[in-house]
Amino acid sequence: MYLTTQALVLRVTDYNDSDALITLLTREHGKLTAKARGLRRKRSPLVAPCQLLAYGSFTLFEYKGMYTINEANTIELFRALRDDLTRLALGTYFAQVADTVAREELEDPELLSLVLNCLYGLSGLGLPEEKVKAVFELRCACIAGYTPELYGCHVCGSLSPCLLDLSGGALLCGDCRDKSNGIRSPVSPTVLDAMRYIVYCDPKKLFAFMIGPKDMEVLASVTEAYLITQLERGFPTLDFYKSLYV
Repeated sequence: MYLTTQALVLRVTDYNDSDALITLLTREHGKLTAKARGLRRKRSPLVAPCQLLAYGSFTLFEYKGMYTINEANTIELFRALRDDLTRLALGTYFAQVADTVAREELEDPELLSLVLNCLYGLSGLGLPEEKVKAVFELRCACIAGYTPELYGCHVCGSLSPCLLDLSGGALLCGDCRDKSNGIRSPVSPTVLDAMRYIVYCDPKKLFAFMIGPKDMEVLASVTEAYLITQLERGFPTLDFYKSLYV
């Protein structure tokens, strides 16, 4: 059986001396793993469309539950991203997170759109890395089923919350801060407004918000901590990205 789909390459793993396994994120079929025969050989026609963070059209042949790439054509390589090490590292982090939250062979168009929009934001639009990172992390957490409750203290209902319970995904006010055993992160009204925008905005307007540099730094820190806490794991690609700024 043949399957034709557009997909983003999330991971490339050596399989033997000449082949590789490619992890693809598709709209209609979620995450798929396919063998790329001869990919590691010189002059393979699959080299460009099967590289990490390449977006392309793939024709896959399925036999006994295993996919093999029959043909692949490049749609977008995000070349500007590949010319900047820090942005490339950030994009690789996005891919690793998407690989973690994507589901095998289950439709997931929202996740693919998010990753593509964020890669384009880094590459084609040249948006600030912290802004794209914060948007990706918080929106990805929502897609994975961890949408935080961002309206009022979840204990007393106060409309002046100042803390986010990272493990519980809910807000706390100063008076109720000791009524939670979870990890808490301070959030200002400005940061909260930005988080609400990211969570509830139209996907086509993800980056259409303004926030000052200091608040942006806090926002990126909070979204990172929230995603990692909810997924209960770290990411080597994130560690590498952050090491570039040490």
